[in-house]
Amino acid sequence: MTRRQRYSESTKRALVDVAEQLFTEHGYTATSLDAIVAGADVTKGALYHHFSGKQAVFEAAFERVEQRATSGIAEATAGHDDPWAKSQAGLRAFLAAVQEPGYRQIVIADGPSVLGHERYREQEERSTYALVDEIVRSVLGDDAWELDDAMLDTFARIFFGAMSAAGTSVAASEDPAAAAARVEGAIGLIMAGLQQLLESGATSRR
Repeated sequence: MTRRQRYSESTKRALVDVAEQLFTEHGYTATSLDAIVAGADVTKGALYHHFSGKQAVFEAAFERVEQRATSGIAEATAGHDDPWAKSQAGLRAFLAAVQEPGYRQIVIADGPSVLGHERYREQEERSTYALVDEIVRSVLGDDAWELDDAMLDTFARIFFGAMSAAGTSVAASEDPAAAAARVEGAIGLIMAGLQQLLESGATSRR
């Protein structure tokens, strides 16, 4: 990269850094472009060089927060060979992510209204859905159940929907830690039941 390119990237990163902080602290509506450029110590012209407007800056902050959550979930699940332990680790990492102030405000509180329902779901599917699909397939893709791809995809979408709803409830709760513990307990019971069914079915086939 040239010196000018490095400066341009540094400016863009500074704008997103400040925007993420301000959107987290004050929300989308109460955050102005003037506050973002002032915080990044750049001109409004520099902002418009990188972004078309306030919503575009928000989308960049949204994508960063989502990517950080996705990376945390992927890292948490990477060290587990057992699919059941992997699913539990992924759930805990997801519940930890939705308790973060940036995730609660930018993704949960402001994301749907700023991006619109369709784009919001597209963003979610690009980030967390792939991980949910991988976990579901590792748990339910056992030959004992003989589930085809269409049924595995259906299970993945059901679990993804459940996790999205659970994440929203945790993020909106006055006591996110307690809400997260309840979600982990509820989903843990469901997963334990699936594990028992799978093991029982595998035993009956031997």
